Amino acid sequence: MLFEETKYLDYKFPEPQYLGAKHIHRGWIAQFIPDDVTTVLDAFSGSQSIAYMFKQLGKKVITNDFLSFNHLIGKALIENTSDTLDEFDLELLFSNNDKPHEFDLIERLYADLFFISEEAAFADRFRSNVHKLSTPYKQALALTIMCRSMTRKVTMGHFAHTQALIYAADPARIKRNRSLIRPLKDIFLDLLPEYNAAVFHNLKDNISYNNNILDLLPTLNNIDLVYFDPPYCNSHADYQSFYHLLETYVEYWKDKQFINGTKRYEPKRYSGYDKKSEAVSNLQLMFERANHIPTWLVSYNDRSFPDINTMIGLIEPFRKVKVERKTYHSGRGGKGSVAGSSEILLVCTIN
Repeated sequence: MLFEETKYLDYKFPEPQYLGAKHIHRGWIAQFIPDDVTTVLDAFSGSQSIAYMFKQLGKKVITNDFLSFNHLIGKALIENTSDTLDEFDLELLFSNNDKPHEFDLIERLYADLFFISEEAAFADRFRSNVHKLSTPYKQALALTIMCRSMTRKVTMGHFAHTQALIYAADPARIKRNRSLIRPLKDIFLDLLPEYNAAVFHNLKDNISYNNNILDLLPTLNNIDLVYFDPPYCNSHADYQSFYHLLETYVEYWKDKQFINGTKRYEPKRYSGYDKKSEAVSNLQLMFERANHIPTWLVSYNDRSFPDINTMIGLIEPFRKVKVERKTYHSGRGGKGSVAGSSEILLVCTIN
């Protein structure tokens, strides 16, 4: 690589804890980026680790996720060029809840489910003060770090179970993960320097979108490469069920019902990729709407639906497909990354 392509690699993406995150594969994926690519789209950005890798490589990055809490990671670490959180910001964030009747959602819903009452009230108090920060980027960064703090505090790092407080009372689990009994404020303060240090300017006008990719694709022009990592059925495709609390916290819903034992919001946002009845037709539509983008990199796992031959068949009317494969030798959590399964990258080119 030229120096121009490596000068941002000293910046470090904060370690994600996100089902399906491609953080460990970013070096492998980077091998397949053509040399002449300058502008890239990360269509299903999730944790934003691959979008961040593109930013480190000096590309103009357009990143997108239909969930707001993921979009805010992109706002904080991809689009943001310089805004970090300082002592004055922390004083604001940790100040009193001036509107306790308006900002009590987490305590009402999740006290004695995912957090003890005091911790839930702290999360509400923090949320009530985010708007006091001076820029949208500081606000995005604050919410991003608090969402990450919440996943650190809950066993398995997601909210699709009802065992959080039971696990937090288990000495064996506490021994493995002290965060289960640490205050959210302490976890936030531990994470803060890492996130502040991850903010940098790669001299490009990067942007984070919060759209359904089928709607966004036709509006974008002059993109050299798109990276697709859509949810795949059979591989934890329903991210809203796993991370509903984070979306609820960011959006602070006023117009939702909260259902089942985990208090997930209803109705959910429309994905188009988490049901087998819709996935294939929406993948086909996605490829049709991406036809103006020359190069596609498509992440896939060989335990996913649709099967790989179907995926290749969907792509071949538009692009030549080369299959790159990387085998998991040990499980990393999630149905798609068990030992013996393969992470696959479909390299799709015009020639």
